[in-house]
Amino acid sequence: MKQSLVHVAIVVKDYDEALAFYIDKLKFELVEDTYQPEQDKRWVVISPPGSQGATLLLAKASKPEQQSFIGNQAGGRVFLFLNTDDFWRDYNRMLAEGIVFVREPQEQDYGTVAVFEDLYGNLWDLLELNPDHPMANRA
Repeated sequence: MKQSLVHVAIVVKDYDEALAFYIDKLKFELVEDTYQPEQDKRWVVISPPGSQGATLLLAKASKPEQQSFIGNQAGGRVFLFLNTDDFWRDYNRMLAEGIVFVREPQEQDYGTVAVFEDLYGNLWDLLELNPDHPMANRA
């Protein structure tokens, strides 16, 4: 059997402001932005540059009960883990773009890591895994 994760949904307040953050500041790539008239919503998919893995589906909150999840996808824990082939290049570029880091870079047994917030406050790890880490070659 072979299976894979294709999309991870992240609840956003507005498609265009989310795209501006992810595309302009994080340098993600737009995979798809298709209007779905039958549901009056957009299917917006983005991906980190050069990634062959799962993508992010930007899901606009459409009901009042969904609003509370904007910026709180994982209840205050780190929600997503952005692996890079060059931590310091991306960390310095992200700082220059105004990305807010809530935990400074640290060397850990598994690699280099720092925690940043997206535009809504969801927490992400920016990390560069050590070459011997089991996930290092899966990106």
